[in-house]
Amino acid sequence: QVQLVESGGGSVQAGGSLRLSCASSGSIYGTLCMGWVRQAPGKEREGVAAISPASGRRYYGDSVKGRFTISQDNAKNTVSLEMNSLKPEDTATYYCAAREGPTLRTRSTDYNYWGQGTQVTVS
Repeated sequence: QVQLVESGGGSVQAGGSLRLSCASSGSIYGTLCMGWVRQAPGKEREGVAAISPASGRRYYGDSVKGRFTISQDNAKNTVSLEMNSLKPEDTATYYCAAREGPTLRTRSTDYNYWGQGTQVTVS
């Protein structure tokens, strides 16, 4: 069973930066596509970024392109999301998500494993 544990998040002023990390366990290394999905109050879940370890390809949602960077640490089996130039509209609960296979996933509905979520608040 794949388990995902997030860390990071918090509160920051507009224009600031935050870093989220997600540690995965219970899977064979390199077999998961991992991503970040966020959900703001009253809104649907939105795929923010994703990375396929098999191909190295990355996906970014239009609202975060140029500001967010997803990366992977092969040794620690973790995925991180560096968030820069944060805006109040980035305020949401951010979830680490994963699905088996090399396909780069872009939609929140693509994932079948989820972390517990971490809050990001931008004021």
